[in-house]
Amino acid sequence: MTHTAYAVDYIMDDPREAMRLEMKVDPVAWVHKYVAARLAPGFEVLSVGCGPGLMLREISTLDPSIRGTGLDISSSRVKTAREKNAGNRQLKFVCGDAQEMQFARNSFDFVYSRMLFQYLQKKEQAMDEIVRVCRPGGTVLLQDLDGQLLWNYPEEPGLQSALDQVLGALGKTGFDPFVGRKLFRLAQRAGLENLKVQVECYHLIAGEPSRHILEQWKLKLDIALPQITQVLGSERKAQEQIDRFIEYLSRPDTLTYSNVFTVTGEKPVLESYRTKGLSRND
Repeated sequence: MTHTAYAVDYIMDDPREAMRLEMKVDPVAWVHKYVAARLAPGFEVLSVGCGPGLMLREISTLDPSIRGTGLDISSSRVKTAREKNAGNRQLKFVCGDAQEMQFARNSFDFVYSRMLFQYLQKKEQAMDEIVRVCRPGGTVLLQDLDGQLLWNYPEEPGLQSALDQVLGALGKTGFDPFVGRKLFRLAQRAGLENLKVQVECYHLIAGEPSRHILEQWKLKLDIALPQITQVLGSERKAQEQIDRFIEYLSRPDTLTYSNVFTVTGEKPVLESYRTKGLSRND
């Protein structure tokens, strides 16, 4: 494994990263906004890249007959998810790769991934796998970011150059800060129908951020410090750029933002899937 390939894996597997992600999301609000209306009693739900299982736990409260499976490539995150959901018989968590899932075809009524595709090397293969395990007539929901760390104004060429250098190195692992806009094409190529796309602002700091948001960013960058050090060549240079970025975010005259794309679609019934020439042994 190369240093750059290790970089994203290291960030994702840092226990502080799971804690950080848990702190910044409201599972109740997210599930009721994006998922609840698409579920029915008796549904089998798959969370691809489930992390600590917060969303899946909230989904299980919607109806006692709903069953949920969480898949994550990190054994430590799967262990955390099992601990946090101990005693919940509606849920199970397994370790596995989204790009090569162990589930049988047509296993789930609803399959979703959140903030996963930005990290995957084989995005098309993962999309095919998601469609494969979804039942005909079932629903797929994909959600990911577009433009994270990249859209800042007023522009500061030195700071932006360092950000581009770090993201360029991570790009060799498959990391893609613009994956949000690509989800529609991935879903279309994989044969999903009735596609719907929603775009919303995600990160937004206009002027001085709250203390909570600033601490979140400091933690995010501290977790990434070893990888930024690898790219920039020394911890001193890495810390200088981190401090510079935090100072930039803290200014009253700066704006930073990204977008989040949500794409939903339905897996066709078997006959139409074949008619379109899109059959993948589903």
